[in-house]
Amino acid sequence: MPEENTAPATTAPAESGYDVGKLEGVEKAAILLLSLTEEDAAQILKHLEPKQVQRLGQAMAQIDDMTQPKITAVHKHFIDEIQKYSTIGFQSQDFVKRALTSALGEDKAANLIDQILMGTGAKGLDSLKWMDSKQVASIIRNEHPQIQTIVMSYLDAEQSAEILAQFPEKVRLDLMMRVANLEEVQPAALQELNEIMEKQFAGQAGTQAAKMGGLKSAADIMNYLDTNIEGQLMDAIREQDEEMSQQIQDLMFVFDNLAEVDDRAIQAILREVQQDALLKAIKGADEALKTKITANMSKRAADMLLDDLEALGPVRLSEVEAAQKEILSVARRLADAGEIMLGGGGGDEFL
Repeated sequence: MPEENTAPATTAPAESGYDVGKLEGVEKAAILLLSLTEEDAAQILKHLEPKQVQRLGQAMAQIDDMTQPKITAVHKHFIDEIQKYSTIGFQSQDFVKRALTSALGEDKAANLIDQILMGTGAKGLDSLKWMDSKQVASIIRNEHPQIQTIVMSYLDAEQSAEILAQFPEKVRLDLMMRVANLEEVQPAALQELNEIMEKQFAGQAGTQAAKMGGLKSAADIMNYLDTNIEGQLMDAIREQDEEMSQQIQDLMFVFDNLAEVDDRAIQAILREVQQDALLKAIKGADEALKTKITANMSKRAADMLLDDLEALGPVRLSEVEAAQKEILSVARRLADAGEIMLGGGGGDEFL
């Protein structure tokens, strides 16, 4: 894509006549999986993260127009994309091990390598990643707060936020303060917790203390909370420790922070966002962010968006906040996948 062209990239129609560029990435992945046998699809799904499986499952269930031109277009697009990487050597276990270790570090990569290359199932704390958040909350509800804290620090921030929302307000405050103050967990404690959850850890517990929790972890969890819960919790933290509340606030990435993200990241986010959600989200945005977004769209798309925004009547604040949370969730997912970089309020911190 030329540097001066800031409009989101599009994909030309395939030979089938169907424009695959109209489909979101998750829709293309869903169509590709539905084209396979159940066994082959299952082999792919087992290597994905829980949240990815959930999104793909929802997309697969919602597809009701599996026409042959659409299937053919998706297949051709997939082949064209995969050929770009044909020389990397995806079949090499050594490549996978080196890549994961380089990206995640030895401790974090060890368990993931076991599951991908050795075919082992999720056990211990990892098994919680595949459970519904309400189910996890039920499992740990009667455990000691320190155990609850370790679980919340270990799981992804989005899932931890959903779990936290299941607890009473006073418990949320206690847990968030504990998460923010946690720095590391001794291997014996991790091993014991894994045995409590499911006999033993998938891949043996390390010999070094595991770093988890802390202010950044607390900020990440806060980012995913419902706006009302987030506000109540932040107020409660501020009453107990004003300095901590400010540090957490500085590390949080909120919707207005998108104005500070580079153009390529904005374009990637816009490709994944539904127009209705974008319209509601920018209803409550400042002019700087509106300008940032429209500058990264084609002139025609930007004019249409602004016209729709002007014609849009009053929107409930809860709907605006929900739409902004949805877009932030897309941004964090892309950042977690390494596709974009988001600068947090803390300056040197990145999601």
